[in-house]
Amino acid sequence: APFVPAVLLIAAGVFITWTLIGPSPIYVNALLATVAVLVIACPCALGLATPTAVMVGMGQGAENGILIRNAEALETAHKIQVVVLDKTGTLTEGRPRVASVKVLGISEDELFEFASAVEQPSEHPLASAVLEEASARGLQIPPASEFEAISGRGVRGTVNNVMVLAGTATFLENEGVPTAEIEADVTALTTNGETPLIIARDGVLLGVIGVADRVKAEAPEAIAELKSLGIEPVMLTGDNRRTAEAVALQIGIDNVVAEVLPGDKADVVSKFQAEGRRVAMVGDGINDAPALALADVGMAIGTGTDVAIETADITLMRGDVRDVAAAIDLSRSTMRTIKQNLFWAFFYNVALIPVAAGVLYPIWSDGTVPGVLQPILGHNGVLNPIAAAGAMALSSVTVVTNSLRLGRRPVRGGRPPRGGEPTIEPAAVTN
Repeated sequence: APFVPAVLLIAAGVFITWTLIGPSPIYVNALLATVAVLVIACPCALGLATPTAVMVGMGQGAENGILIRNAEALETAHKIQVVVLDKTGTLTEGRPRVASVKVLGISEDELFEFASAVEQPSEHPLASAVLEEASARGLQIPPASEFEAISGRGVRGTVNNVMVLAGTATFLENEGVPTAEIEADVTALTTNGETPLIIARDGVLLGVIGVADRVKAEAPEAIAELKSLGIEPVMLTGDNRRTAEAVALQIGIDNVVAEVLPGDKADVVSKFQAEGRRVAMVGDGINDAPALALADVGMAIGTGTDVAIETADITLMRGDVRDVAAAIDLSRSTMRTIKQNLFWAFFYNVALIPVAAGVLYPIWSDGTVPGVLQPILGHNGVLNPIAAAGAMALSSVTVVTNSLRLGRRPVRGGRPPRGGEPTIEPAAVTN
């Protein structure tokens, strides 16, 4: 908006100046200088500076399994200061398994019969782990009635005419079931990075099942890469604090937000934004969608749910959490290229508009322009409009070439592009 009017004013000034004090033929020289200014200042390079870099950056990301929905997301990602990562399915494999069992007065098979019965209608990952273990043991699962799930707390239901509860210690305490008897066992499980699922029947404790979700092998490296970029990683989970801190210690995360209800994840993102920080959210589940939408940049794991992928600005198709750092690094490289393009485009105009206006005429007005420069500057230092057109085209080529260099830059961490179409595996609904 300011550039074009400024050039038109300069061109008008050049025409008036050459008309008033220029050599004969007055109007010919005035017209040539004016046309040269207008041609050489044509803002093609300025117009190409940003879109060419963005196009190459998005293409480079796509080749490496990082699908960027729009240019705004690519340009915003370089400002990210905090990356909030959902634990289940993002930092961990998202497939919890039963790791330990503690029973009180009944057999392990009986415990799993009651637990799997009340968990069968649930979609929670812990329920999947319990049902898988029951199936492996060849148990017959009795039906449950009057089922009710309390988000982030536990489930209840009637099994064989008795009320069965399964959930956290807080949930059972609120239901009038004392848990002091297994407090030490729960502490041991959480310290070991397992999530305790406490089972009770008619107000009597039956035992506790420890469920563990293995950390992805690449997660520690991913966190180290984020830290090397000067970004603070934050782990977000509904697990109790001890379990969350045990997992965070394995990965190398210092800031843990634990015991977060599924509906409160967006509030955590909002809290960081209220501090004036740019936030990226990384998740894979349905419950992550509001936080993904609220974050400055939402990143979805490509092996996650369709809702998360549709909500996010960036999709990491390989499911590799290291690509979070790669996406941010790609954004920084793209913005650096854009700034280089804009600098050279402006430098070109600042340097050559005065030449086109005739600033060299007083030096070579006697017709002593060196022979090698005469095709460009004529015999008296007045820029030839044809040469001005060539210089303008050359500036555009320079900007495009600089943008294309971005496509030759390897992705962060040296991970090779994945050949063919990225494969998206079916994913369970995760917390």
